[in-house]
Amino acid sequence: MRFGLTANGTVYAMGIAPAAGRPRITAKELLQSAEAYGLQGGEIPLDVLKHSDADEAADYARERGLFINVGAGGFEPAALKEALQVADRIGALTVRTVVGGARFGGDRRHMAGDWKRFLQSILHSFQEVMESANPAGANLAVENHQDLASEELLWLCETIGSEKFGITLDTGNPLATAEEPTDFFRRVAPCVKNVHLKEYAIYTSEEGYRLVRKPLGQGVIDFPELLRIFQAANPQVTMSIEHGALEARHVRVLMEDFWTEYPQRTALQLTRLLRFVEDHARMKGDWRTPFEKGASAEEIAAYELEELDAGLAYLSNLRKRYSE
Repeated sequence: MRFGLTANGTVYAMGIAPAAGRPRITAKELLQSAEAYGLQGGEIPLDVLKHSDADEAADYARERGLFINVGAGGFEPAALKEALQVADRIGALTVRTVVGGARFGGDRRHMAGDWKRFLQSILHSFQEVMESANPAGANLAVENHQDLASEELLWLCETIGSEKFGITLDTGNPLATAEEPTDFFRRVAPCVKNVHLKEYAIYTSEEGYRLVRKPLGQGVIDFPELLRIFQAANPQVTMSIEHGALEARHVRVLMEDFWTEYPQRTALQLTRLLRFVEDHARMKGDWRTPFEKGASAEEIAAYELEELDAGLAYLSNLRKRYSE
């Protein structure tokens, strides 16, 4: 396993958020930041690559033995084919994409009656992309972006049947599709190409629970168990630190209509999820981030970097046992 840095989670500090008020980071600068933190690569947003000297970043990565992944989005075939072409040109390992459909917090209620058609359209788009993909090129990996559940991700992988197609696992997001995280990790591990190391705290609500970003090691995710799973099942995978969004995600699992368009779940699965929430939830306290409290751009950027430093300090001890 190799460990890197994403731009997500530090969108103010890296100048990516429109309200940040600072220059946007370049592709090479992101890799330099990763290297300065003692990491082995990075996931670079496609838009950042397009507005940077991508070849310069690629040369920098090759000279220093750093890996590159590309952060893209959507499932429109032409856009994904372009992203894969860029990835192949710069020697990237994986293109990560997200499909959406559900709203954050795993909310599919607005998709009632349309979800199966949505899944079929995703499948057909990915099949078209993979038919023309370079067999020796970059992977295409769809993220569990608080939208697709493990059953659906595995269905996509099995139906497409390409070694170059797989999953980007976001470690915090299983909770948004009402799945116990470690169960989710074990289920999808063989199909994972790339991991986002993300941490949440849980705050209960009358409708379910809120997911609130935290530095790695200060929330609910069992990262040592995650690394044990991947050391056994998929040791070549890349993993990049990615703190969560600046807004809490409300997962309304106690509302009957939350389950609109979800796969059938067993009583055991739901018991394990609810026990996990019960064991880890914080019942009281202000869950809002500085962004949610209306802090200035500079205060938000400082908060992001402080959390990144704390997360990297935690990760450094785990890396000693699991890095290649």
